[in-house]
Amino acid sequence: MIPLVVFDGADILGITYSVLGSPGRDNALLVQVDSGQATEKLLFDCGEGCLAGLSYSDVQAVDHLFFSHLHMDHVAGFDSYFRCNYNRSVKPNRIWGPPGTARILQHRFQGFLWNLHEEMAGKWEVYDIHPDRVQTSTFELTEAFSREHDGGTRPYKKVILEGAGFEIEAVTMDHRTPTIAYILREKNRRNIDTSRLPSMGLRPGPWLKHLKDSPGVTDSVVIDGVTHDLEAIQKAILVESKGESIAYLTDFLLDETAMDQLAESLRGCRTIVCESQYRHADMALAHRNFHMTNVLTATLALRAQAGELVLFHLSDRYETTEWVDMINEARLVFPNTRYPEHWNL
Repeated sequence: MIPLVVFDGADILGITYSVLGSPGRDNALLVQVDSGQATEKLLFDCGEGCLAGLSYSDVQAVDHLFFSHLHMDHVAGFDSYFRCNYNRSVKPNRIWGPPGTARILQHRFQGFLWNLHEEMAGKWEVYDIHPDRVQTSTFELTEAFSREHDGGTRPYKKVILEGAGFEIEAVTMDHRTPTIAYILREKNRRNIDTSRLPSMGLRPGPWLKHLKDSPGVTDSVVIDGVTHDLEAIQKAILVESKGESIAYLTDFLLDETAMDQLAESLRGCRTIVCESQYRHADMALAHRNFHMTNVLTATLALRAQAGELVLFHLSDRYETTEWVDMINEARLVFPNTRYPEHWNL
């Protein structure tokens, strides 16, 4: 897992991520968000072989699975995920995707013989993301996943999920079928600057743990036997900073309209993980298949004022030397572009 941020002080917070799979093969993205109070693991897509490098417990630890769309190269590894979690009851099984996700996954659920399931626990919640609403369906292992239960519908604009210290936005794109671009943003952080304590005549101690409690709980804090005004201490040593962010983009048409729409949604995103199926010389073919090119992807990162661009989901139509050419072409537009480090390209 590659750390985006590490903080000094009372808490160690941030986002870590890892691109799964090999160049020219199916890929996915595993993200871990540590809010200081909780850790959540998020998996984006589940192509063939993408989980091979993860342990059984790693797969069981995933809190949410997000599908961009349900083409074979993004869902072919789902059986491995399902094998680890089909009867998981310690926490919910939650899956997100474009319209039709619940229908397709129910077929996957029922693609096995179930005759010992009545005493097993296991509930799956599937969220179909429509342009204006999220439709929830639930499936029960005790019923051998034979029935789709209506879990309700709620409206949404951008944010589909609020987790412990983060939120996820979904943007519907066009791949001749709806495909979802996901943007994960940490909420603004309040970090303790312990370097300011000596000038205030204060020493670190257990009281620091209570400094970031919700306002209104108390108006004072006791430090070494002396009562201090809580608000004054907070103003003096708490520093608010913008949270980190990471986007997962794959398989959609990136014409000028889509470019403008997505660049605004991605504004200031720290890391963009994005497909690079085609060289820019093959742009006509990319448009015909509703995919992006390396240069278009780099242009998007530039317009969004992103921190870095990580290219993945490469087409095996190209030789390794051409993949090197592709990254160099992208860097001419957006210099901070790279492949996943473990690909050694």
